[in-house]
Amino acid sequence: MSLSKVNASAATLTKNRTEGSVVPSSGMCVTCVDGCVGMCEIGKSAYRGHEVLYPQPFGVITTAAEKYYPVDYSHFNIMGTAVGAHGVAADSDQAIFPAVRLDVALGHDRKIKFRLPWIIPGIGSTNIAKNNWEGLAVGSALAGTGLTIGENVVGMDPDAVMKNGRVVDTADLKRRVKLYQDHQRDGYGAIIVQSNIEDTRLGVHEYAVEKLGVECVELKWGQGAKDIGGEVKINSLKKAQLLHERGYIVLPNPTNPFVIKAFEQGAFKEFERHSRVGMVTEESFAERVAELRRAGAKYIFLKTGAYRPADLARALAFSSKYKIDLLTVDGAGGGTGMSPWKMMNEWGVPPVELHSLLYQYAKRLSDEGRYLPALAVAGGFTFEDQIFKGLALGAPFVKLVGMARSPIAAAMVGKTIGRAIDDGQIPVYIERFGNSIDEIFVTASSLRQELGSEEFEKLPSGALGLYTYYERLAQGLRQLMAGSRKFTTEYISRDDIAALTREAAEISGIRYVMEVDKEEVEAILANRTLVAAS
Repeated sequence: MSLSKVNASAATLTKNRTEGSVVPSSGMCVTCVDGCVGMCEIGKSAYRGHEVLYPQPFGVITTAAEKYYPVDYSHFNIMGTAVGAHGVAADSDQAIFPAVRLDVALGHDRKIKFRLPWIIPGIGSTNIAKNNWEGLAVGSALAGTGLTIGENVVGMDPDAVMKNGRVVDTADLKRRVKLYQDHQRDGYGAIIVQSNIEDTRLGVHEYAVEKLGVECVELKWGQGAKDIGGEVKINSLKKAQLLHERGYIVLPNPTNPFVIKAFEQGAFKEFERHSRVGMVTEESFAERVAELRRAGAKYIFLKTGAYRPADLARALAFSSKYKIDLLTVDGAGGGTGMSPWKMMNEWGVPPVELHSLLYQYAKRLSDEGRYLPALAVAGGFTFEDQIFKGLALGAPFVKLVGMARSPIAAAMVGKTIGRAIDDGQIPVYIERFGNSIDEIFVTASSLRQELGSEEFEKLPSGALGLYTYYERLAQGLRQLMAGSRKFTTEYISRDDIAALTREAAEISGIRYVMEVDKEEVEAILANRTLVAAS
């Protein structure tokens, strides 16, 4: 079986003419006919060229790879037990799943508290992020989890004010930060501002810390979706020229008279805005960390992508040496914007392999007595079973799981339901639960009680969608942890999961399911009479 799906995908709005008969290696129709209008990716590329590099339609979708990796998190199962309890008394009346605590704390000299062990690792300047920010920010704040404002938000803001090439005021970033801060409860959670090369040149981190009261900043080396900088599409000539002026790579050149004429005549309808790739050195990293601390940043995070193992080692070593508070490692295959489709599918180290290497490197540093930042793993996580497995695979070093596409989906659904209620056009599938916010969203009554009716009525429905999705994840994770008798996340360990294949065991270092508890089993069976009597 081919691991890749080639030449036709919903992501590129393409399909094969002979859908039932496709050449596995090339993805071409078995019979490619002269006269076909070009429904496949090759055909569409014949008339739209580079536009077919990217998932479509841009601005209203999130995307992730279709590639089948040889090993993924479904190749592990969670191990339960019938004895004992960790983190609570081994008492049937106390060791119940609602008693499981999911809160975590991280930071090298002061602690950030999260109510739940996950974070949204970076949603930046794409329309899909901007159009759903109310739900994401308010929902994350209410839940007490982390939310990262991704790259290029300031540079993309037409209302941002620059002076001598540095930002002095913004509309979009200010709005995004304030939405979170205004709904944060009891000091739980964090709003994080990320920065790439262009952001750093614009002074985004300094502005966020000094003017907006942001405590957490994140340096970005990359992400799992692609190994180049961020990109978006622009359908306005004026905005394309503004971004060109601000130093971005804009294709085609929006200041070229021939390009301007072609755009105005409709030869193409969108410009591409690209960010530069980073050039990491230890010297520049150390210098930037020192600058941010002098600027007043209380917490400094680093996010890296699915690069080769040496880069992962570099990220962990630098994070250790310069006392980074959180390192997020994002495996190949996912994305929230318009990452090139082939790149999203065919580059990088997949999540299980990358996270297994991360554990190996972290254990070595820990065994040597060196400082380790809190670790977060990302790359296709959506549900509580995967969250448990991610925490277990990297235990005790991994404290958080990063998710982006699924929280966006939950916020979008919540927003859509809210609009349907307002319009009086609730779909039958939803209407069976009721026709009001309080009837449809299962968390509404408890949130109304906690916040008061006046405050509750102001909540965007997208926030209710995200909050309710998180509530499901939290209860599901508590149930899984209770079954493994782990009543706080700090007790989750690598032997709480088992590999279902020899290959998964070899890659991860997690025991093959038929070898789990081998020594304990031998000890129990060697004393059969005592076991039976007890």
